[in-house]
Amino acid sequence: MVANALRNIVVVGGSFVGRGTAQQLAGVIPSTHRVLLIEPHSHFHHLFTFPRFAIVPGQEHKAFIPYGGLFAASPNPESHGVVQARVKSVQSQYVELDREWQGSKQIPFEYIVLATGTRLSKPAAMDDDDKPSSVKYLQNHQAGVKQAKSILLVGGGAVGVQMATDLKEYYPEKDITVVQSRPQLMPSFHHKLHEIVKCRFDELGIKLITGARVNIPSEGFPNNGTPFNVQLTNGDSVSTEFVILATGQKPNNQLISHLKPSTSDGLSVVNPDNGYIRIRPTMQFLDEQYSNMFAVGDIADTGAQKAARPGSAQAAVVAKNIASLIEGQEPSEIYVKGPGAIHITMGMKYNMVFRNPNTAEGQTEPWTNEKQDGREDMNVEGMWQRHGIAVESPREYHL
Repeated sequence: MVANALRNIVVVGGSFVGRGTAQQLAGVIPSTHRVLLIEPHSHFHHLFTFPRFAIVPGQEHKAFIPYGGLFAASPNPESHGVVQARVKSVQSQYVELDREWQGSKQIPFEYIVLATGTRLSKPAAMDDDDKPSSVKYLQNHQAGVKQAKSILLVGGGAVGVQMATDLKEYYPEKDITVVQSRPQLMPSFHHKLHEIVKCRFDELGIKLITGARVNIPSEGFPNNGTPFNVQLTNGDSVSTEFVILATGQKPNNQLISHLKPSTSDGLSVVNPDNGYIRIRPTMQFLDEQYSNMFAVGDIADTGAQKAARPGSAQAAVVAKNIASLIEGQEPSEIYVKGPGAIHITMGMKYNMVFRNPNTAEGQTEPWTNEKQDGREDMNVEGMWQRHGIAVESPREYHL
């Protein structure tokens, strides 16, 4: 069968969940179909390393991994592909790209999976699509951090906690402050996680301000190596030389904002309360008019923790259900939300797995597994292997 006769299954978004979805689909669909992963970045962005590599020098080039080996383990690796482009809009049967691919700005699809995730503030996400620019950004951020005697982090979620503890452990002489708008850190988890993190902050000498927001000026913070005052909403101010934004996530839902519900009294495709895509337990769009469309990961309104692990479970559901649809069967695999969990670093070696109580099973206490086996590069080299990239020389990490 010639390539252009293959029917397309499009996955939009090539981060952790999109990448996993594309790989799982390629492993189960028949040879009549191909998977096209559409992603504007030239390389896979290992987001979990960005907080560390924005501080610690010498590893940043490993955070950007070529997509070339993505489908190497699938039955028909040559059938599938990665399209480096930005999707401008999703229609019912095709996507509109910002550039031509194989002579057209449109790619038709039989099924589509949106894994567009959420937008994060730098340095938890990059603005640039190419590797050299992103590597340079991290290097510049490292230099700014090194120069500053005092650093303020805005936000007490995972990124803020990880960066604060890395900073204070790597640069113990620096004055590190975290400002968190909520009464506790990591507020989507059981309160014991806040207690554990607060204990770690006290141990390292990290200052914590809760119940206050930072007034962020429209022009941003100077971060030029000289002290300046940061105004808080509680009327206080904090003097610092460098501010890092570790604030919340904004859903990337603009690609489907034009899709209308199938009936005048139908629910909107996107939940107006939170910006996430309404879905069924099968991970299909809730609106039956769009039954060939799926959403996974952070963009899907599952109520699950916004993290890679639940996203991976959702990817497995999507792969099985699309395979069923291709075979003319009804999709029957459903996603069941589990308790929120996280693997969080709190320093260069200390890391912990924390899981909320599973109330469905009568649990009242969280589960924790503390470790001291962290590595400076966060085991990022293993991700290159999982991407099918065999690295024989350290120089290849720069590709």
